[in-house]
Amino acid sequence: MSESRIAVVTGAASGIGAATARRLAADGARVALLGRRGHRLTELARQLDGRGLAIITDVTDPAAVDAAAAAVHDAFGPADIVVNAAGVMLPNPIGAGRTDEWARMIDTNLTGALHVMRAFGPGLLGAAAQGRPADLVNVSSIGAHLAFPDYAVYSATKAALSMLSESVRTEFGPQRVRVTAIEPGLTRTELGEHLDNAALSRQLAAMFEVIDALSAEDVADLIAYVTSRPRHVNLSRLVVLPVNQA
Repeated sequence: MSESRIAVVTGAASGIGAATARRLAADGARVALLGRRGHRLTELARQLDGRGLAIITDVTDPAAVDAAAAAVHDAFGPADIVVNAAGVMLPNPIGAGRTDEWARMIDTNLTGALHVMRAFGPGLLGAAAQGRPADLVNVSSIGAHLAFPDYAVYSATKAALSMLSESVRTEFGPQRVRVTAIEPGLTRTELGEHLDNAALSRQLAAMFEVIDALSAEDVADLIAYVTSRPRHVNLSRLVVLPVNQA
């Protein structure tokens, strides 16, 4: 249970982030909703019956993340659950040379997560020092360890995020902060709606026709489980797949 805990969820305007915010709030946590789309965050906060705080935040902007951390501290106190769910998926062949997409994925999926860790890490360490559970959860992907044509840069950012999680655990773990990488397979979110390659869009749509994809709520349920374990138990890396995804 997340009762009395203080959570920060990035990417909370949609998908896994929004579902995670709803689940943690339903379990009793107060939840800071970080994302770029203010109207969605405000509506979600309204639905959480006083347990949600909407903070418009672009995780690629370190000053904005610092401001969000200050706002969370002022409203709720130091966060003891931090979920990095913000992410973008923009597949294209490497030969297309889409440096704009490469930069956006790296800045959001990897550097953005680092900004969040830097800003909220002291609160996690402080909570752990007080004997409370403290969790950092990074939402990665099966692309972290499986190669897919045209998804090279996306997969590279997720591989980096999973490795970052492993490495940060060696620093945070001895201080009693749990670090978890969640690596979902095919999941129904808005990520696929951002593709500008028609052939890849059709390919992704075809996958959803033959695979019983995970829902955002499935992943949120796993995050809630991870963060509700006894304080000495760290589920470090979890791969979750649709049952018929090979």
